[in-house]
Amino acid sequence: MPNRVLCAVFAFTLPWCCAAAEPDSWITTDRPDFVDAPEVVGKGRIQLETGVLQSKQARSTPLLLRVGVTDDLEVRLESDGRLADRSDLARQQGWGDAAVSFKWQMHEGAGGAPSVGLIMQADFATGSRAFKGNGTRPSFRIPIEWELPHDLELGVMPGYYLDRDERGRHVSTGQFGITLAKNLGERAYTFVELATPRISHARDGGTMASFDFGGGYSFTRDLHVDAGVMLGLNHRTPDLAFTVGLSVRL
Repeated sequence: MPNRVLCAVFAFTLPWCCAAAEPDSWITTDRPDFVDAPEVVGKGRIQLETGVLQSKQARSTPLLLRVGVTDDLEVRLESDGRLADRSDLARQQGWGDAAVSFKWQMHEGAGGAPSVGLIMQADFATGSRAFKGNGTRPSFRIPIEWELPHDLELGVMPGYYLDRDERGRHVSTGQFGITLAKNLGERAYTFVELATPRISHARDGGTMASFDFGGGYSFTRDLHVDAGVMLGLNHRTPDLAFTVGLSVRL
């Protein structure tokens, strides 16, 4: 049923995309770093962001489809894609859960004020048995971005995720990330980031934290590649992971 819901959301919003965004804008992506951008893709735009994330014991193929409904609102379909997890005891493969979300660009930065967005999301238990979550899990994130001198951009993103454990008990977790990016002209950028995608008590799974760095390059205004490295900062986070990705805007 959740898969049908996701398809229905996409089918409903697609007809709204009847006018293209400004043709002179450069593509902006929400990968490979943890902190999302406040900007949306724009009315009439469809953007696909995908890649491979590899650590010592796990691999995923994250996928994000973004559809512009209005100039400041987009609908998003997201999944970790095909997953592989190997340990000393077993090797498991399957599909990750799917999620649907909406991003609203609440404020466009100007005069020193930051750009501000809001992402409301629901994750559904649609994945393979080994990777399926427990029930529907709502969350929200607030990406905030300042333009600084010397082509620098500072982004922060607080968030909240209502998880469920194996007994169905609700578990409240926080999220936070801060990133500093350096634009190298219109086509390229580099970034460093401190990411905590999960902040919780030890009894609820504990906190995950990493130091990330990487960058991206746009071959055209609508075609972008990226790469990133994640260094775990505690025992709950993989020691080392890397990602490469491709984003295309239509």
